[in-house]
Amino acid sequence: MEQKVEKRQRISTLGQIGLQQFAPYLMNRIMGRYNATLRDDFRKQGLTIPQVRTLAVLSVADGVTVNDLSVYTVIEQSTLSRTLDTLEAQGFVRREQGVTDSRIRHVFLTDEGRAEFSRAWPAMHDAFEAMFDDVDDAEYAALIATLQKMLKNIRKHDI
Repeated sequence: MEQKVEKRQRISTLGQIGLQQFAPYLMNRIMGRYNATLRDDFRKQGLTIPQVRTLAVLSVADGVTVNDLSVYTVIEQSTLSRTLDTLEAQGFVRREQGVTDSRIRHVFLTDEGRAEFSRAWPAMHDAFEAMFDDVDDAEYAALIATLQKMLKNIRKHDI
């Protein structure tokens, strides 16, 4: 703990750290570039980044609550609600009322939604592969382990 305090006191300004050494800045740039790369591909499918992100999460965590889906997709509830309205109108998702609590809504991917996501996935995978071109397996594993630690440090939800 003492080491962390000393480190924070030693490096106290962004100017001292520098943008290229400031992890949040780099993560934002990476995700901004990743999303920009995919935006045009998805637009041709008639989809937005939040819509594809929602389909992606549901492809691996089908039936989650709207609250949990908001956490997983990193989409604010108001935006997610509009996103789900559109996806439901397109026949890609369905919402069901909770059995024990009528205030809770679970979201499910339809067969059409699964097919739509499978059309979006190749572009996502290609962009993912390009991002890690010169990163070996050990470096990738270390990055994932570090990101998981960081998420645990800042997590506000259990998921």
